[in-house]
Amino acid sequence: MSDNDTTTTTRTRKPLGLKRAVESGEVKQTFSHGRTNKVAVEVKRRRKLTRPGEEQAAPEAPVAAPAPAPAPAAPPVQARAPTPAPTPRPATAESRRELQERLLREAEEARLATLEAVSRREVEERQRALEEERRRAEHNRRAEEAAAQAAAAPETAPEPAAEAEPTSAPAPGDASAAEAEAGSAAEPSAETPTDEAAAPAPRRFTPVARPEPKKVEKKREERSKPAATPPARVDRAAERADKRRGGKLTVNRALNEDEGARARSLAALKRAREKERRAQMGGKSKPRDKQVRDVIVPEAITVQELANRMAEKGADLVKMLFNMDMMVTVNQTIDADTAELLVEEFGHNVIRVSESDVDINTSGDVDPEETLRPRPPVVTIMGHVDHGKTSLLDALRGTDVAKGEAGGITQHIGAYQITTKDKQKITVLDTPGHEAFTQMRARGANVTDIVVLVVAADDGIMPQTIEAINHTKAAGVPMIVAINKIDKQNANPQRVRERLLEHEVMVEKMSGEVQDVEVSAKTGAGLDQLIDAINLQAELLDLKARPDRPAEATVIEAQLDKGRGPVATVLVNRGTLKRGDTFVAGTESGRVRALVDDKGKQIKEAGPSMAVEVLGLGGVPRAGDLLTVVENEQRAREVAEYRQEKATEKRTATAPANLDTMFAGLNSAVIEFPVVVKGDVQGSVEAIVNALHKLSNDEIKVRVLHSGVGAITESDVTLAAASKAPVIGFNVRPNAKARQLIERDKVEMKYHDVIYALTEEIAREMAGELGPLRIEHVVGRAEVKQVFPAGKKDKAAGLLVVEGIIRKGLHARLTRQDVIVSATTIASLRRFKDDVDEVRTGLECGVVLADTNDIRAGDQLEVFEVEERERTL
Repeated sequence: MSDNDTTTTTRTRKPLGLKRAVESGEVKQTFSHGRTNKVAVEVKRRRKLTRPGEEQAAPEAPVAAPAPAPAPAAPPVQARAPTPAPTPRPATAESRRELQERLLREAEEARLATLEAVSRREVEERQRALEEERRRAEHNRRAEEAAAQAAAAPETAPEPAAEAEPTSAPAPGDASAAEAEAGSAAEPSAETPTDEAAAPAPRRFTPVARPEPKKVEKKREERSKPAATPPARVDRAAERADKRRGGKLTVNRALNEDEGARARSLAALKRAREKERRAQMGGKSKPRDKQVRDVIVPEAITVQELANRMAEKGADLVKMLFNMDMMVTVNQTIDADTAELLVEEFGHNVIRVSESDVDINTSGDVDPEETLRPRPPVVTIMGHVDHGKTSLLDALRGTDVAKGEAGGITQHIGAYQITTKDKQKITVLDTPGHEAFTQMRARGANVTDIVVLVVAADDGIMPQTIEAINHTKAAGVPMIVAINKIDKQNANPQRVRERLLEHEVMVEKMSGEVQDVEVSAKTGAGLDQLIDAINLQAELLDLKARPDRPAEATVIEAQLDKGRGPVATVLVNRGTLKRGDTFVAGTESGRVRALVDDKGKQIKEAGPSMAVEVLGLGGVPRAGDLLTVVENEQRAREVAEYRQEKATEKRTATAPANLDTMFAGLNSAVIEFPVVVKGDVQGSVEAIVNALHKLSNDEIKVRVLHSGVGAITESDVTLAAASKAPVIGFNVRPNAKARQLIERDKVEMKYHDVIYALTEEIAREMAGELGPLRIEHVVGRAEVKQVFPAGKKDKAAGLLVVEGIIRKGLHARLTRQDVIVSATTIASLRRFKDDVDEVRTGLECGVVLADTNDIRAGDQLEVFEVEERERTL
């Protein structure tokens, strides 16, 4: 290489600098309905990579060009490479936008051209297929004609066929058809035989198509003609997909139109595989055999529920009922007979049950003798109020429960278990002695084995003592008489024994069979003898129960605890109640979350004759309900719902129509006294409601709007405010929100912890609603002798006092033939012309009555005065 070349290479090297490899800009897209969108577009310059030799070869081309002999004075000028093109200036914003629009336009045109090419290919393939089919049909027809002619004239058949075939020329412009016809025409002509043996065997087709009329052939030829090329269609789905795809639009994305296409769903793939599997197994799957089911048909059932039990369509059942002339829907209820017809019509088995079969009945469930085990006795302490029942129980347990009782009296039924010195256990139930707790005493007598009747030696037989005796006799349980308070000076146990004879209770010291023990809860005297008497009576009864079975218990008491929820005190009759058992208690169901004994300790299980607190109820059951353990929660809910429906029907049932109920409804003079009762335990609420109902009479009656267990809530206050009724809280208080409603609505609240104080206050309130008692005292009677006018409107009656005295200002009642004409007062009383205050018997006087002028001779006037007294219920 010469020096000149070196100089040229050195001068043609580009200067160093930074260039923008990517140009960016925005493109404004315009859509229909005036919508626009701005899209950011990036243009990336392509970088050309060349070999070093190629880069230098380009400037050498002008040097090699022929030129006249250059002047030697200026060789560098002639040998210098041409001046390189100046570096292009960066494109302006307008040119970049045009470039981007052009690229987008080219991308769209390329995509449309691709779609058009695909569509054109599809049309051409379709045309070729049609032409091939037409050519094959023509060839088959000619072959059939040739075979027919060969059969008719074997000597001359090949020549006409060879002559006739070239005459059929293809349509002009159809190159493929012409070639096919030429091939089909040349084939037989090339192989034309000279005799029958050299003729090729004709082509056979099975089955041979029967000849068709000419009209059908014309239609077939028209159908076989190539269709016109349809215009290129725009894939609307692809355009919508492009519109849905958001984000930044780039050239690569515009060119790759398949990017972001929706894939086949997993469900579609599963259906395709299932279809292939069925095809491999031999076509469609065979219909499965109808499954015959045992359908339980209750007394009433909806059509949809019956369809679900039969695993049939509800529409089929409705159609069948329509055919039976019963226009019903799937949500209507049908009777058991109609349901049985439907079940038999569909080929299922019918099992008829009644609604009572849903409930649990354990009356006929008797445990085998070999499974029974001894159990502790259940003892109920009963007696009159303030005779020392709770104090006697405290002396036996070594506790002091009586101090915690409000008013010094027991108002709840308590269950405890004591252990004697010889390690034997006795379950004791402490019942209230107040007259309002009759049902509590009855429940205690019904669930017990032995009744201990406590009678105070200084007080003797009282009303609740007699009631306890009657409950014991009704329950059929043995009785032990405990004569308490023998430590007092005026105690007389012998008088108690004698008084018991009046009620057919004969103790052992009076030559009877009932045990009697003299005890003192204060000093502890006679307690051991009482326990011995209880154990002796329990041995005679031979108490046994089966522990290894689902538990059955009786609800002694129930309450709604603020922290623990509904809590029930139950006495296990048989079986073992365990933590986690599912049970039904009355109209409530639940699951045992915890078991708490009488000492407040949590235990895992409770055996027969054991009293425990159960946590986990869905609601507060009623005292006296039976708790039964069931197999699962579904069964528990089913039984609870059935019992709730029956309780609702019983509560809302109307009394049978008779004359008494009709006249009672017509008597609208009875005043209602509405109340809302909330208590701490179910037994107390029940006793309060019964005591309030006993206060009702012919003039006023108590209407308990709502009674429940637990704290006073907002709903209780709202109900009381709407009915203007007081809220009675027995050992409960309102919560925070309820207190706000009480202050806002000015609801009357009555808080009590002693039941007799509550009943006394409600009785006074009811008496105040009636007002004072009005008593009439007749003062005198007189007869109207003559009527005189007195002034413009009034009339004066001349009277003869027949009985008593007539006084001015007293109430008067005017009667005519013993029928009251008017009740008024004496406005004016005169004797002759003088005003007097009273007129005695046998004297005549004149009176003017207020508010009436309907006075006739012969009427009777009765004068009386009214005395108001405080009303008591």
